[in-house]
Amino acid sequence: MTVVATYVSAASSFAGLVREVPGECWDRPGLGEWDLRSLVGHASRALTTVGTYLGSAAENEDIASPEQYYAGAKAAASTVDQAGVVERGRQAGIELGSDPAASIEVLLRAVVKQLDAGEDRLIRVVGGLGMRLHSYLPTRTFELAVHSLDIAAAVDVPFELPADVLDETAVLAARIAVAIGSGTTMLKSMTGRAQLPPSFSVV
Repeated sequence: MTVVATYVSAASSFAGLVREVPGECWDRPGLGEWDLRSLVGHASRALTTVGTYLGSAAENEDIASPEQYYAGAKAAASTVDQAGVVERGRQAGIELGSDPAASIEVLLRAVVKQLDAGEDRLIRVVGGLGMRLHSYLPTRTFELAVHSLDIAAAVDVPFELPADVLDETAVLAARIAVAIGSGTTMLKSMTGRAQLPPSFSVV
């Protein structure tokens, strides 16, 4: 159940961070084309998608690990409707309403309640592909962690990820690097042998 506990830790940390956002900041720049509200809305989808996918059973396991999920997403990046991604973030931000922090708390309680059953079921994720819940959750922990850092930077508030979240996310980032063929580049950089290329990213 570690991945469930770590996901809940990431989600709770995200919710706590949103409570710290000053009221005058919601229209400020967030990330890329998103203002802060849209960025928070996009991050909140790491809560809502879990709830949605829990209601969609799969028959086959098409994706075996979190790193395989991200490697597949990166390989298909050129075919992704980026404008659609941006717009879904905006709409999710709008749906948070006049009190985004309270709305996030509602979403958090709902997904925690759904996860209480605890079984590692096969769910249908993006693209209709089958994946184990306990393989999918670390991808949402990853999203919550990275975007929590984005949010904290956008509003310039002190923020530290919980140790369990940072540990799982950093390990997953390394595994994604290996899965996409960039493991040597990453290892050389992390051991001081070389610098990462300016455009390097595992996602």
